[in-house]
Amino acid sequence: MGQVNVQIGGRSYSLACGDGEETHLAGLASHLDRKTAELQAALGQMSEPRLLLMAGILMADELHELRSGKAPPVAVMTDAEYDNLAERVERLAAALENDAATA
Repeated sequence: MGQVNVQIGGRSYSLACGDGEETHLAGLASHLDRKTAELQAALGQMSEPRLLLMAGILMADELHELRSGKAPPVAVMTDAEYDNLAERVERLAAALENDAATA
């Protein structure tokens, strides 16, 4: 049985999952964390249960729109995928800077 520690709304949670599902679960938790941050930014502080309820409703609404064909599919990237993308962008920027300096 796999286990992953996630951060949501500034709190740490230890969650069990199937072996090999750790990255997927961490990505889902990261998405939920972003939703809670968006809600807090828009609405201010609220109780943790209310915050998680509102975030869950927003995510359920997104899923409903995707399933009904009302919204284009949205790719959810894991933190590792964001990190890999950031590293690629940094390498590209360094290469461009190097080319500009030698030109």
